[in-house]
Amino acid sequence: MISYQWRGPFDDIEVNRLHAEGFGSPAEDWWARVNRHSLGWVCAREDGTLVGFVNVAWDGSSHAFVLDTVVAGVVRRRGVGSELVAVAAQQARDHGCEWLHVDFEDHLRPFYLDRCGFRATGAGLLAL
Repeated sequence: MISYQWRGPFDDIEVNRLHAEGFGSPAEDWWARVNRHSLGWVCAREDGTLVGFVNVAWDGSSHAFVLDTVVAGVVRRRGVGSELVAVAAQQARDHGCEWLHVDFEDHLRPFYLDRCGFRATGAGLLAL
């Protein structure tokens, strides 16, 4: 059974392990980052092991942003990612946010649009 916890405890090692598996990204100080910049985050655990994570950044008012959604390979295709996003959306709503944004690569369109309920919008991106 997988449990989901808003602003759940985690250590950098376990989030970095997930990120390396999902994105190949370098190690970060996640705990400091989310506590400095985020409305919250959701941790998914199975038998005590972190198997999913999503960060919810915000503008301090009505806009929240889904970032860094990642699920361990051993539990993919079991609805963990969509449940992470659902918990994040509910918590953002409960905190007074009116909008939840997400940017994603094309291959993730079915996940975010079909499974998570986002709608496509026009957006712009400027590489810095």
